[in-house]
Amino acid sequence: MATVVIMPRQGQSVESCIIGEWYKKVGDRVEEGELLFSYETDKSVFEEPAKLAGTLLAIFYGANDDVPCLETVAVIGEPGEDYTHLAPRGSSPMEASSAQGAPASVPAASEPAAVPVTEPVPAAVAPLSAGAAARGISPRARQAAQRLRVDPAAAQASGPNGRVIERDVLALAKDGRTGTGLGGRLTEADKTMAAVEAAPAAAVAVAIAPSPAAPAVAEYEDVKLTNIRKVIAKSMQQSLSTMAQLTHTSSFDATNILALRKQLKAAGEKMAVPNITLNDILLFAVSRVLPKHPDLNAHFLDDRIRRFKGVNLGVAVDTPRGLMVPTLFHADQKSLSQISTEAKALAAACQDGSINPDLLQGASFTVSNLGALGVEHFTPVINPPQAGILGVNCITERVRTVEGQLTAYPAMGLSLTYDHRALDGAPASRFLQELCTALENFNALLIG
Repeated sequence: MATVVIMPRQGQSVESCIIGEWYKKVGDRVEEGELLFSYETDKSVFEEPAKLAGTLLAIFYGANDDVPCLETVAVIGEPGEDYTHLAPRGSSPMEASSAQGAPASVPAASEPAAVPVTEPVPAAVAPLSAGAAARGISPRARQAAQRLRVDPAAAQASGPNGRVIERDVLALAKDGRTGTGLGGRLTEADKTMAAVEAAPAAAVAVAIAPSPAAPAVAEYEDVKLTNIRKVIAKSMQQSLSTMAQLTHTSSFDATNILALRKQLKAAGEKMAVPNITLNDILLFAVSRVLPKHPDLNAHFLDDRIRRFKGVNLGVAVDTPRGLMVPTLFHADQKSLSQISTEAKALAAACQDGSINPDLLQGASFTVSNLGALGVEHFTPVINPPQAGILGVNCITERVRTVEGQLTAYPAMGLSLTYDHRALDGAPASRFLQELCTALENFNALLIG
């Protein structure tokens, strides 16, 4: 029996998905579990497997089509089965090439039509004499006579039936029988024009040869934006154009957290302790300090500020498809071990494209860590409508005076970008100051 293939719903907030690529074409045999097509939401990419075996009888939507969730996109059945009653309203089966998103053939551009070029006529042209008008004169001879300002009637005709041709006019000008000067004398201008006309064609061609062609344009490739790239671009542009963003940068002594990280790593091999990273430590510290600063743990909604009672922490993740920010819900209620485990699971789901879209929203504050890439300072961009975002920088070696002695220490930089509409510089700086103190005394934070 013919069975429909529907567009899945990935999360309650998703209304439609965009088809990426069909792996099968109409008429192909498919087995249960074989991949039929890929599709994407505004953040993730998925692949849809066949729920049963059979023949792909029809495809109703092609590559790049935006399809409502739960809509019929294809039909699987046995060859010859009637599936017309299963087609979505207003849709008809697509041709295989259209479903695959094959580009339509483009006719070759036709050669541009040749445009006749006429030589400019000098402003002072001697009129033809009555004798010249009466005798037969070829068009080329007439043009030459006008250019050289000679009377073709005085030329010795050598053409058929006594007709004056071009070479007769050129000879006349060269011999100086008639010119534009007084008494028909040949002037220097006449001689110059005659010399040009009499010059070999090759010489003239060299004289008027076009300048060398401009160098070819460097090769390039136009890459169509993916849906996720479009969403990121729109969100970042909206963020920078609608917010009053300001960034404060500070640093703290990372000696304590580096020692703890080393200790936990060593204990993990013996006591089954999770692999706690510096980023996990940062996330834990933010989740404990942020509730004391409600204007940062908030959304700015034009005429009001929505302050959150708990911390839903956005964690920026780099993926092959672009930046994703999954949410670590209720981070302020979770232990360091829980935060570490869940943050790694969220990052892995983002990177392999299996993240639930519902986990990509709802954050009250975001942390973006570029320290592993050696970045010493950057200006993170707020994810609207959040009021702030924390950028984590790499560790650098710094020197300070301790009891009169210069002492080196590892310093980690933090960059806080906040929406100045939601809070002022002093409250934002107090959050940064308190966070640095908590990280320098992280063991005490764990106990508390």
